[in-house]
Amino acid sequence: MDSLKPVRRSSLRVYLGKKYYRLRRYWDWHFSSKSYASQQKDSILPYLIFTHQTPLLRQLKDVDMWLQHNKVKNLTIASNRINGVVIKPGETFSYWRSIGNTTKRKGYVDGMILFYGKVTTGVGGGLCQLSNLIYWMTLHSPLTVTERYRHSYDVFPDSKRSQPFGSGATCAYNYLDLQIQNETNQNYQLIVYLTDTHLIGEWRAVHPPTARYEVYEQEHWITRAHWGGYVRHNTIYRKMYNLDNQLIADEFITDNHAIMMYEPLLPEHTTKAENL
Repeated sequence: MDSLKPVRRSSLRVYLGKKYYRLRRYWDWHFSSKSYASQQKDSILPYLIFTHQTPLLRQLKDVDMWLQHNKVKNLTIASNRINGVVIKPGETFSYWRSIGNTTKRKGYVDGMILFYGKVTTGVGGGLCQLSNLIYWMTLHSPLTVTERYRHSYDVFPDSKRSQPFGSGATCAYNYLDLQIQNETNQNYQLIVYLTDTHLIGEWRAVHPPTARYEVYEQEHWITRAHWGGYVRHNTIYRKMYNLDNQLIADEFITDNHAIMMYEPLLPEHTTKAENL
């Protein structure tokens, strides 16, 4: 993957590409053989399978905080659209089919989006935090991720990272979707909500969990690309333990390759003599 290189496309090319891939997605939603999850229940299934939370506000370099506050507004609207969704056996959860398009008419506001490695703004920006959360939780459950897109650019240096690099799922309406299939014999329910400080998610089920999952990074390396930049790589694996804490599986999940938009090497320290 050293051949990864920042891509520059014309506005017309980007516009036509979005139209094409969005039409393909609409066709899939309406004419494929998949059965998509659509039931949203107020009552909560009894057993917690996995839960995770992420902070709503983070100070990012060169990013105005008003974008973070707008992101919270967008997350609130989107979370209400999918909170309580039940995935029955054989059904598939589609992130964008459940949320719908993020328009001003629905109350969405400008938030931060990443466009070809650059930080910009767009209506509904910031919803990658929600798709990242759902993907990470799903890796700790018996549910199967059938469609996920990795981030092509690594925009910010690690800051208080608690998960492996590349353990999220980027999203863009509607062609970069996150889809999760229930291949088990029981219902699963997605719970997502916001507190004053965090976005919180849960996978819940009819029956108690029968396994515990540990997601980890097997390899992590950085290469210098032939065009002069740097590319970050890793592989993600998952261990599965039974209730007696015995290892019963250790499986490959995905590999990640992202163009780094910051300098990965630390600058040399200036010596005392040079400071004189």
